[in-house]
Amino acid sequence: MRVLVACEFSGTVRDAFIARGHDAMSCDLEPAPGKHYQGNVLEILRDGWDLMIAHPPCTYLTVAANKWMKPEYAHRFPDRPQQREDAIDFFRALWRADIPRIAIENPIGIMSSRLRKPDQVLQPWMFGHPERKATCLWLSNLPPLYPTKNVKQEMLSLSRSEQHKMHHLPPSKDRWKLRSITYQGIADAMASQWG
Repeated sequence: MRVLVACEFSGTVRDAFIARGHDAMSCDLEPAPGKHYQGNVLEILRDGWDLMIAHPPCTYLTVAANKWMKPEYAHRFPDRPQQREDAIDFFRALWRADIPRIAIENPIGIMSSRLRKPDQVLQPWMFGHPERKATCLWLSNLPPLYPTKNVKQEMLSLSRSEQHKMHHLPPSKDRWKLRSITYQGIADAMASQWG
């Protein structure tokens, strides 16, 4: 299969598909090693893909972004409403792509009301990672992923900060990058179940 992994700089999902023999390429505005197109994914959506897994930036889409939409923050973030609308339009453009099978990943956020409810909400502990981080999937012509290694009990034995490792990362210039990398167990499940 020809697989496009949109908005991915880590190569985690791309490499999981390549390991299973697929012709997979990642695409992001950020550079990345391996088979990668650095640029706007909208430029290559019509290049004959069989499957697209997209990870559009969540900065303006996530429920956590709602705080900055309040009137009391308008003077600090006057462009925020338009940035949110632009992010929604980008998500919708990915969703409408002429690709036979599509999965779009994002946290819980505004797309549940501006597009539709997600088909599935995953947790890392369902795929071998003892952590919490709700991840929504909007699916077109793909089945929901089934858990491959449930470690919920192990996760529950950890402290709250250990369960939410990604949420509690200290501030840094790369924090957003670290938080956006797909868990390996989820990437492997995508490749084995959708590949």
